[in-house]
Amino acid sequence: MVYDRVALAAGKGLEDKGRMTTEEKNAAAAPGAKRYRLNDTPIAARPLEPALYLVATPIGNLGDITIRALETLAGADVLACEDTRVTRVLLDRYGIENRPYAYHEHNADEAGARLLAALEAGKSVALVSDAGTPLVSDPGYRLGQLAIEAGHRVVPIPGASAPLAALVGSGLPNDAFLFAGFLPTKDKAKRDRLRELSKVPATLIFFESPHRIGDTLTAAADELGNDRPASVCRELTKTFEEFRRGPLGDLAQDYAEKTVKGEIVLVIGPPAPDAAPDAADVDSLLAELSATMPTAKAATEAARLTGLPRKDLYQRLLELKGAA
Repeated sequence: MVYDRVALAAGKGLEDKGRMTTEEKNAAAAPGAKRYRLNDTPIAARPLEPALYLVATPIGNLGDITIRALETLAGADVLACEDTRVTRVLLDRYGIENRPYAYHEHNADEAGARLLAALEAGKSVALVSDAGTPLVSDPGYRLGQLAIEAGHRVVPIPGASAPLAALVGSGLPNDAFLFAGFLPTKDKAKRDRLRELSKVPATLIFFESPHRIGDTLTAAADELGNDRPASVCRELTKTFEEFRRGPLGDLAQDYAEKTVKGEIVLVIGPPAPDAAPDAADVDSLLAELSATMPTAKAATEAARLTGLPRKDLYQRLLELKGAA
């Protein structure tokens, strides 16, 4: 199969070009054939089953495309994208002649209806954003939702993702994280949103524009604390990729008057664990609660208020009553 040969070629840098059969060579070289190119070698794209394919594309470095993504972009009956000019650069790089159609927030209703009609007609539809994974902070979410509601297959073609690239490069905890998209542009709304997220026990990930990053860091330092660790990740995968790491207060000072260019992902570490309550305060709370409710219920309420294990609180309450 062509796909098996491509997978093998991907692992060996296409060194073993002799494995391509004459039939495959002719199919890939035929005028109008659906194909893509790797190392100047034309490769025929397999026919795709009817479905909506959500294809991740590079976030800066065009070499970060996957072979499966190339085959999907080349083989789809319909290719939709945010900006045809941006997508055309990627297609030209890999010799893909498929014509892209615009689908963005300004024409989502009209263009979305056409894409759904194509799915209904049994065609394969590929959707890409300008960079990264479709449906992440772009209008593709609504199309995917409508396709699912209409009973069509939705197939993710994974690949580059700015939030994940920033997270792993930030040096911050990644066992739990929350991608929160763009913060509001107005200062009050931005601060309100940061306060809502301040106690989330996870690393926070935001997209931000270069001309707002200074104000956002100042607001984040005020609302989340100057000492909370963070990383400003700029121009990921590109020539001038940069990670600026440090406490929010320091980063806010660094970017207060700094002119910044390029796309930015802001990563903020999780809040520090709350300090354990003082033992004397816990005893006082247990005594107060047990005066008005049964022992078991008092221990349960104390666990809710302090975050301490109910079992330990129950045992301590029995000890206090035994010593009384």
